[in-house]
Amino acid sequence: MKTINSRKSIRKYQSKEVDKELLNRLLEDSERTQTMGNLQLYSVIVTRDDEQKRKLAPVHFNQPMVVQAPVVLTFCADFHRTSVWAENRKATPGYDNFLSFLNAASDCLLYCQTFCNLAEEEGLGICYLGTTIYSSKAIIDILHLPRLVMPIATLTLGWPDENPPQTDRLPLSAFVHQETYPVITSRNIDEWYAEKEKLPESIRFCEINNKETLAQIFTDIRYTAKDNIAISTDLLDALKQQGFL
Repeated sequence: MKTINSRKSIRKYQSKEVDKELLNRLLEDSERTQTMGNLQLYSVIVTRDDEQKRKLAPVHFNQPMVVQAPVVLTFCADFHRTSVWAENRKATPGYDNFLSFLNAASDCLLYCQTFCNLAEEEGLGICYLGTTIYSSKAIIDILHLPRLVMPIATLTLGWPDENPPQTDRLPLSAFVHQETYPVITSRNIDEWYAEKEKLPESIRFCEINNKETLAQIFTDIRYTAKDNIAISTDLLDALKQQGFL
């Protein structure tokens, strides 16, 4: 059994299938996570079909594990089901707004994280794909998501076929603050980011990309202002399309 302190993202999987009963048990056990108003404002699309995985691959930037993993799980913020329930019980739902999206997205991510922990305890490997909200419109079309349903997170899931090293993490002092948020000084930054910046892979990233600092890798290459603005525009359009704005 794995613990949180040994976890790592897995991008290569054995051809062995993930048993349907095991997956359903993990999804059911994950229901015990926290949820707003006990409404469970989430849904999960389970993708096993190879053709469906091939459709999803481009929207996740063609990361190989989307096609190679036995299972792909798309976790969605879902106020559609609750609204249909209300309408069928002589109630008038008012969940076509941004607050409801935030509530459902929070519910969805809480459920997703609980599932991650339980799946890894079983020895399964997962990789969290941050590309989901980048390509929300395409995912909505591929998975036939109705109004008031938004894709929030995607996991590839399977039995590990690799044992990669763990990635670095910031020290606790960088993100845990007592009572109020402090003024962050240059000295703090030097202390908190020293270990990350001196890693051989960090130094190599800077060298091959001709950048002076690791921060420039993130601002100039990985998460640029131009891309962030374009993706934000698409995301807002998707929220309007799905009825949350």
